[in-house]
Amino acid sequence: MIGRIRGKLLEKKAPDILLDVGGIAYELQVPMSTLYQLPDIGIELLLHTHFVVREDAQLLYGFYDPKEKTLFRALIKVNGVGPKMALAILSGMEVEEFIRTVRANDIAAMVNMPGVGKKTAERLIVEMRDRLGELGEGERTTSDASKPAPSQISKDAETALISLGYKPQIAASAIAKVIKENIAIEDSETLIRLALKGMA
Repeated sequence: MIGRIRGKLLEKKAPDILLDVGGIAYELQVPMSTLYQLPDIGIELLLHTHFVVREDAQLLYGFYDPKEKTLFRALIKVNGVGPKMALAILSGMEVEEFIRTVRANDIAAMVNMPGVGKKTAERLIVEMRDRLGELGEGERTTSDASKPAPSQISKDAETALISLGYKPQIAASAIAKVIKENIAIEDSETLIRLALKGMA
C-alpha cells in the first residue's frame, strides 16, 4: 500500500498529474480541490494517497488534505460509488460542505454532483451519516454553518463570469488562479472582482 508520496510535479491536467520520485514518474488522479492547491510545475510536493488494484489496472489517487483521503475511502465503501464518482464528489464539494449536506439530508445538493442520481444520493446520505465520525469532525457552530462553502463560492463566481460572456474554461481558470493566490476569500463577489481584474 502506498500511503503518501513526495515528488516533483511534472504535469497537471485534470484529473491527472505526474510526479517524479527519484527518477520514476508516478501517475495520480486527484480531485479538483487538490488540483487547485498544487504548486507550479517543477516544485516538490507531498500528497496523501490511496492505491487501488484492479484486474485491468493499478491506480493511484492523491489528496492534498488527509481529510479528503479519509472521505474518499469512506465514499468508495458505499454501494454503487466507485473511485471515479468519489473523485467527482470531492471535486464538487469540500469535506466540510459534504458533512453539512449529509447532516441536513440535502438530497438535492447530492444530486447536483456529476453522475449522482437520486437513489445514489439517498444511499450516500444514509450510509455516510454513520461514517462521519471517521472524518473526526465535530458539530459546527451556527456561525460556521451559515457561511457558504468555498466550493459553492467558486461555483457562484464561475456561473456569474459565464453569464457575463466568458467561456467556461476561461472562467474556471481565472477563478482557480485567484483562489490559489488568495486563500481567505469568503464571498463570491470578491472572487468575481479579483477574477475580472486578473483577466483585464
